[in-house]
Amino acid sequence: MRIAIVAESFLPLMNGVTHSILRVLEHLQERGDEVMVIAPSTSDTDVSSVEKGAYVHRLPSVPLAGYTNVRVALGGVNRVKRILADFSPDVVHLASPFVLGWRAVQAAHQLGIPTVAIYQTEVPSYAARYGVPFLENWAWNRVDNIHLLATRTLVPSTFALNQLRGRGILRVDMWRRGVDTARFNPAKRSTAWRSSVAPDGHRIIGYVGRLAVEKQVEDLAVLADLPNTKLVIVGDGPQRAALEAQLPDAVFTGFLGGDALAEAVAGFDLFVHPGEFETFCQTIQEAMASGVPVVATGRGGPLDLVENSRTGWLYEPGNLTQLRDYVQDLMGDDAKRRAFATAATASVQGRTWPVLSADLVRHYTEVIASFSRENGPTELTSSKGPTS
Repeated sequence: MRIAIVAESFLPLMNGVTHSILRVLEHLQERGDEVMVIAPSTSDTDVSSVEKGAYVHRLPSVPLAGYTNVRVALGGVNRVKRILADFSPDVVHLASPFVLGWRAVQAAHQLGIPTVAIYQTEVPSYAARYGVPFLENWAWNRVDNIHLLATRTLVPSTFALNQLRGRGILRVDMWRRGVDTARFNPAKRSTAWRSSVAPDGHRIIGYVGRLAVEKQVEDLAVLADLPNTKLVIVGDGPQRAALEAQLPDAVFTGFLGGDALAEAVAGFDLFVHPGEFETFCQTIQEAMASGVPVVATGRGGPLDLVENSRTGWLYEPGNLTQLRDYVQDLMGDDAKRRAFATAATASVQGRTWPVLSADLVRHYTEVIASFSRENGPTELTSSKGPTS
């Protein structure tokens, strides 16, 4: 196949969207598919124009206010249309579309190319958290327009499926996320790492993720005075300084990747995620694969991942007393915590990225087979080669 992946964000910025794209690119490279990634430009001069066999076409971009490492692509529909016409893909993959993805879905529609849109970020709900609730309706209209125009939308959780269907978006199917169970597994637990962050031998309550407003990491302050525990925050972002002031006794490791991240996650005794706007929450799945039970908010993706009283606990959104009670329940009972940990690891087996990527290719194949190009415009011709 010839596949164009349109990414709202991409390397060097590493987040859930980028991580998913990289895993998919690995699979497509192994298959021998021809892939192009269209993404915002970056100020990093060391970034490669080829990533895992895919040519990366960078569009001019500007930094997002408050997130200097997040770039927003410039240019209109016609610019994206010319790029797609030159490459002539069989299908366009829209990764968490919102700004660039909105232009791309229109361009692909005008060219008669089928699209698979990945709903991965609940952008409209961020509006209230960022103090601009008046933008929420506008943002939902943008989301609706993108996914109504897409040939097929893929969502990572039951919550997201029902959310979009409730908004009248009916061409929706499930596509979950894979987890690298070789990288994230209980064998990575390190006594040395644990001693480095909790030298007094305290049990470790861990969080992994961006330190941003929508992640609600400040809610973890309710756990700060639990006896014989150490709060460890893995990640970086614009809220880091404020969070360090709010959680002065917590350990902030900064961003970790690769084996360092796997070692840290496996070193937790309990993983806690307070964010209410996760369409999936990959870090929960990685913690479970690492043999770590989870306490998370009972909204969004965690509803599918965490089984109450078996692999962890889900607390009522906003009920921080319940969050604290659930954490105390597991931190105070070693036998229960070990049982939850064993069940958590077992629950994610078989969810590897090769399996999930093969499922994505099935979706590509189905939309290509069912899509009719009869009414597609023909005025733009294809060079059948990479663009520059």
